[in-house]
Amino acid sequence: MTAGGNDGSDIVAGGPARHIPVLAPQVIDYLAVRDGGVYIDATFGAGGYSRAILAAADCRVIGIDRDRSAILGGAALVREFAGRLTLAEGPFSDIATIAESLAGGAVDGIAFDLGVSSMQLDQAERGFSFRFDGPLDMRMGGDGPSAADVVAHAAERDLAAIIATLGEERFARAVARRIVRERDNQPILTTRRLADIVASVVRAKPHEIHPATRTFQALRMFVNDELGEIETALKASERILRPGGRLAVVTFHSLEDRIVKSFMTSRGKVAGVSRHMPEVEMAEPSFRLLTRKPLVADAAEIAANPRARSAKLRAAERTAAPALDETFAGVPNLPSLDAVVRAR
Repeated sequence: MTAGGNDGSDIVAGGPARHIPVLAPQVIDYLAVRDGGVYIDATFGAGGYSRAILAAADCRVIGIDRDRSAILGGAALVREFAGRLTLAEGPFSDIATIAESLAGGAVDGIAFDLGVSSMQLDQAERGFSFRFDGPLDMRMGGDGPSAADVVAHAAERDLAAIIATLGEERFARAVARRIVRERDNQPILTTRRLADIVASVVRAKPHEIHPATRTFQALRMFVNDELGEIETALKASERILRPGGRLAVVTFHSLEDRIVKSFMTSRGKVAGVSRHMPEVEMAEPSFRLLTRKPLVADAAEIAANPRARSAKLRAAERTAAPALDETFAGVPNLPSLDAVVRAR
């Protein structure tokens, strides 16, 4: 998937979109793809990473996507790599269940390319973008409450918290206040209307991102529980990777990267013990870090694909140690989606 960031790109706004897998050669290198291996492309999208993995070795790939249109769109790729590519519809938080069903529970590598795909942005009826006027939906899987439901029912304080935390919008309180006032006059059901409401509060200079970009990003992330999905999927990946298996994660947003970094750091070092405490057996690290600092796109890739400018790649190799139960800095503390839509 080609995803958006918070660095001034027009991704959430839905600028001209063409699917180009970001940092694909580097992802393949870190996965160390080999003949006979089984790999998971946890964010199948248009199949860019799956194709690259399958081209690198005589291996098998399981592609996962919660978006049914992505699964249907991958039919040609399944035929092209007959017997080597299997697609599974569902959230990547179900990665362990899917791996158990399709690969016996253990795999040699997992790739994540987080965020919203260019195909989703280009479909007006999905409501991810305000480049087109469409229903205010934003659901990747098509089930559960939509963005319109959140906008219609969330208490002002919850709406402000969502926009401030997930969109990092400094005018979140003013935006939430205006949304609540406007929805009392007329339901907010379309992307264009919400964008206009936000733009009436947040001012932006001509060279800056559209004023509604951060609010749209926040609603999309909240509706799809994107950060919760990442946290759950990373823990599951630790359980299903074989010793020597590789994990490669591309993020486009500081909140995503913070979770991935925290997970890999917590799993990649032995926990310290105070010298004042009795000697105890310490857990061995479950991962060996392959990227001490995230890998970023070079100038040539950014020129060819502007969306790559906010991308960060982190990778790690599974050790033979048991999966750890240690916590790591994860999802921000926000009310649940169900609680928000029942607020009024």
